[in-house]
Amino acid sequence: MQGRFKREGSAAGDKEPGGASDRGSSTGPALGGAPARPAPGGDTMPRDRAPEGAEGAPQPKRRPSQAGSRLALRNWRISTRLVSLIALPVLAATVLGGLRIQGSMGDIEQLDDMQLLTDLTQQATLLASALQEERDRSAGPLVSGRNPKSDEVAAPRERTDEAIQAFSDATLRIDNTDDAMKGVQATVNDIGSRVNEISQIRNQAYADPAYVSQTVSQYNELIEALLGLSQDMAQATSNSEMIRSTRALATFSSAKEHASIQRAVITAGLARDEREGDEAALSHSDWRFGRTHQQSEESTLDSFPLVYGDEEAARELLEPLESGMVNIVSANQYALQVFAAEEGIQSQDRSYRDWYDQDRAKIDAMDNIERTLLDEMESQARELRDEAQRDAILNGALIVLVLGISRVGAFVVARSMVRSLRRLQDTAQEVARTRLPEVVKHMSEAEPEDVNTAVESVGVYTRDEIGKVAEAFDDVHREAVRLAGEQALLRGNVNAMFTNLSRRSQGLIQRQLSLISELESREADPDQLSSLFKLDHLATRMRRNGENLLVLAGEEPGRRWTRPVPLVDVLRAAASEVEQYERIELSAVPKTDVAGRVVNDLVHLLAELLENATSFSSPQTKVKVTGHALPDGRVLVEIHDTGIGLSPEDLAEINDRLANPPTVDVSVSRRMGLFVVGRLSLRHNIRIQLRPSDSGGTTALVMLPADVAQGPGRSRPPGGPATATLQRDTPPLRRPPGEVARGSDSDTAQLPGWNHGLDRGADQPRGQVRGSHARPALPSRPGDPGAPTPQGQPPRAGRPGPGG
Repeated sequence: MQGRFKREGSAAGDKEPGGASDRGSSTGPALGGAPARPAPGGDTMPRDRAPEGAEGAPQPKRRPSQAGSRLALRNWRISTRLVSLIALPVLAATVLGGLRIQGSMGDIEQLDDMQLLTDLTQQATLLASALQEERDRSAGPLVSGRNPKSDEVAAPRERTDEAIQAFSDATLRIDNTDDAMKGVQATVNDIGSRVNEISQIRNQAYADPAYVSQTVSQYNELIEALLGLSQDMAQATSNSEMIRSTRALATFSSAKEHASIQRAVITAGLARDEREGDEAALSHSDWRFGRTHQQSEESTLDSFPLVYGDEEAARELLEPLESGMVNIVSANQYALQVFAAEEGIQSQDRSYRDWYDQDRAKIDAMDNIERTLLDEMESQARELRDEAQRDAILNGALIVLVLGISRVGAFVVARSMVRSLRRLQDTAQEVARTRLPEVVKHMSEAEPEDVNTAVESVGVYTRDEIGKVAEAFDDVHREAVRLAGEQALLRGNVNAMFTNLSRRSQGLIQRQLSLISELESREADPDQLSSLFKLDHLATRMRRNGENLLVLAGEEPGRRWTRPVPLVDVLRAAASEVEQYERIELSAVPKTDVAGRVVNDLVHLLAELLENATSFSSPQTKVKVTGHALPDGRVLVEIHDTGIGLSPEDLAEINDRLANPPTVDVSVSRRMGLFVVGRLSLRHNIRIQLRPSDSGGTTALVMLPADVAQGPGRSRPPGGPATATLQRDTPPLRRPPGEVARGSDSDTAQLPGWNHGLDRGADQPRGQVRGSHARPALPSRPGDPGAPTPQGQPPRAGRPGPGG
């Protein structure tokens, strides 16, 4: 069995075999759709391939994808696009929020530095107050000639040393790596160097009573350096309120220093009265020095409310100095008298102790105001730092909240879209792979009106673009089902036409066969009889072509059997329907009967396989048919030819089509034999497979199941005849022409040259010899004139055809 199955040729176009020249070019029906091959030596026809799109045919290669790279934006998933779309503003907000947090952290660091400077300024102010106390208090005892180690001198110096130690401990907290604190560190280093000179200042303090301003100036330089830290603190912050507070503190501390200097100068002038031979007096330079600081105090206090910013609050702060306290008023009036004229210090007779105690009330009041300003500045620094921390925490929480809301929003939006898209995708795949094929299959197997063509919606009812796509897909689905219904209806109409035409043709062919049989029974001339036999054989092949149409339409032929038939007779009948019947050789056929319900279809199936084997092998070769009975009751029939064989791809394709016959379409008309064999084998659960033959060519394996191939013990019912009987409207089972009648118990049969076929029925010869030619034995057909009536069947006068 070589090549592909040949195309179905029309009966009208088939040439009747009548000689050697016609033997190699017959075009009878074969198991497939390829054109018949010419005799050896002729032109080789190319093999046909199954049309693209036909079921089971090789599908065309897909076109190269035009989608582009996976990284292209148009190939991103919807969820990825949504996340990217939301990520851009979220990222921008995160960057801005991060910058704001970074700014807040910078402010916190700056405010931490300011807090450190506030503490450092407080320690510096305390140290300045201690130095002022030491300078003013030690002026009287030292000028009057007392011992420097006296309690009046030593006690203030000890408190100063304690303040210096506290200030030194505060300076250790300065971070040298911080650029903002480098200026402060330089100022602290300068102060440290001046503090280290305190011993020298003390040793030289008030050594010259006539030049008191020298000692006061030395202390003043150190005190001014300490008070200058507040200016550095003002430069370390950008907060206007904090700058105002530091300037107000610096202004008031400067006023206090001016008042303290006046106290020291006057104290030193009054202390001269206690020296031997001296009287209370100020040198011209000391007087001018003290007068300058008196004027500076007045101008500084006048400018303080403006620097403070809130004049009313400033007046409240300065109220202790202006409230009319006796000591403060007396001290101010005496200072004015002292610095009004060089001899003003002598306007009143008093000791330096009285003056110091009287003026101490003023300095203590100013010291309280100074501490109040320090507390306000510290409170503001703490509030600014807390506010910066709150801002940083708020910004961080706001960013986290924005990120969380964005992520949740992106997830919710993406989930809603992705769920709709996935539902649309899953439904589309289910429709394409399951629903629509099942509807088409049901329509092809049942009546179109009996199939439920209702279309289930995708289930996406949104008003967005996805919902519109889902609605469009529902429309496409409905249109596809409608078209499938129309195709099924069209296919049903075509099948009905096939059935009607086939049954009409079958009826005419049956009548033709009856007429030929009648002519054969009357004819005595061997040449004319041989022509009648050829005509009979050609009509038999035409009947098989007509039955192909019934198979295409899904109908069963009119020939039916009720009782088992020997397998060897089935093989002979199949060979009788093949053009080159004389090349078929039966051997080793088991004594097995075939169930009556399968006989006609099995004859048709084997005839298609034999036709293909003879058509695609050399005319000089034999097609061998053998059978094997298997222990489990099945029977294997093998059909061997010695052609050129088939490629593995072709074998795989043909075997797949035999196992899974496709739906009737245009491709079936070109491979009718293949379709018919597949349909017939599927109808009776007969397995067919093509394999390469060991001797070259192809072997067709036909596995008959146990319920089809009945053993000889089951082939004859009790009391029944040895051969099967025909139902009404059943045409005869024909054997190859020239075959001598043999019993069903023969296990071999050699098929000689062309002659008349055998009818299904008795094996009785009815020929006679005339002249020099012996007429072959002609078995009778049921319904033929003079034919014996099979047991169990009433005699019939004729053989009506099935339909038409």
